[in-house]
Amino acid sequence: MEPSAAHPDHGIIDFEGLPNTRDLGGMPAADDRRIKPRRLLRSGLLAPATAADLARLRDEYRLGLDIDLRTDVECSERPDPIDELPGVRFVHLPVFQEYGSGVSRSDEDMDRVRAQMRRGEVEPAQLMITLYPYLVIDDLGVAAYRSFFQEILKLEEGAVLWHCTAGKDRCGMASVLMEVALGVPWEVVKADYMATNRFYGIDLATCDPMDYLNGVDPRYLAAAVDAIEGAYGSVEEYLSRALGVDRAARDELRARYLV
Repeated sequence: MEPSAAHPDHGIIDFEGLPNTRDLGGMPAADDRRIKPRRLLRSGLLAPATAADLARLRDEYRLGLDIDLRTDVECSERPDPIDELPGVRFVHLPVFQEYGSGVSRSDEDMDRVRAQMRRGEVEPAQLMITLYPYLVIDDLGVAAYRSFFQEILKLEEGAVLWHCTAGKDRCGMASVLMEVALGVPWEVVKADYMATNRFYGIDLATCDPMDYLNGVDPRYLAAAVDAIEGAYGSVEEYLSRALGVDRAARDELRARYLV
């Protein structure tokens, strides 16, 4: 089955102010099952959500957990609308805290990277290829993704939503790891990762350099996977040894989120 046929429209939710919020529901997974709808959501920045968007998250998706993977600076600049989501548990799990050279979307960081690019000091694609391994191998990243799974396993009911700013790098890797834990075929995992480009209207074959910061590229994901395999042998071993998502945890996740 083609990846696009396995998960039509990549689970995009037609929110008014959230262009890259998607439901993993419907993805094929372990034992010929599929991910349950309205339970596992990935997103970018939540600050632009309209009142109607927030009402849908509350009432239609019964959101119970909001995991924010951004830095302290990003959170302070554009905080999540947690006051408008009563009853939702908010968890902040920064994948890194220092300036992320474009992965962090703080205003200061982005201004600095744009200036470096204009001066020819930074080649955008190579910048991201170099940085992606740090998302998954650096101590803070490992701690964030380990806690990501722990917090989801503590959720008793309702949906979980995880996000960064664009919903593609830190959020993208969290989604990859969750999908692998649930037994989603790798080609479908990659298709879900790459779908961000569709929802931001980016064609990586012809984009200008700044679009490498706004979109994704298979080389970015490959850089993270190569780093994981170099350190742990496989993504599955990384889940088990680094993140504590062992066989028992995977079985629990699959019992909860597959149908």
